[in-house]
Amino acid sequence: MIKLFHYNWMVRNEWFELCRQVPAEELTRNRIGGAGSMLYTLLHISDVEYSWIRGIQGKPDIQVQYESYKTLEQVKKLSDFWIEETKAFLDTWSNDLESEIVTVPWTEGRYAKGEILRHLIAHEIHHMGQLSIWAREIGIQSISANVIGRGLFTK
Repeated sequence: MIKLFHYNWMVRNEWFELCRQVPAEELTRNRIGGAGSMLYTLLHISDVEYSWIRGIQGKPDIQVQYESYKTLEQVKKLSDFWIEETKAFLDTWSNDLESEIVTVPWTEGRYAKGEILRHLIAHEIHHMGQLSIWAREIGIQSISANVIGRGLFTK
């Protein structure tokens, strides 16, 4: 499962690189479906991942305002910072944590930690699909979604 986080981060970074060639007005244009704009979607997937990881750890959520992250570089820097903290947590993961139940302040549900991690993997993949559609709409070849051939299982 942890390999899929590494896959998501690899693909996310490839999207950041690809988006460097997208004009700012296209990155921030509100689009049909999804979280809104391409830039906001990149912030959203990073924010959701980080919020849930902090929730699993019993830490308070860090609220970020989109208005404070209006450039690709700002969102990338925040994503990179959060990934490092998330990696540190995942390095401590054990199967014993899978069924531990947690609650978070933004929802009334009770969730198993393993369920949350799998949700985060699926959530990011879902939004990467939306980015792919939007990239094609503006004439840009999207990032490959293949897990195969990325070297994730040979390291």
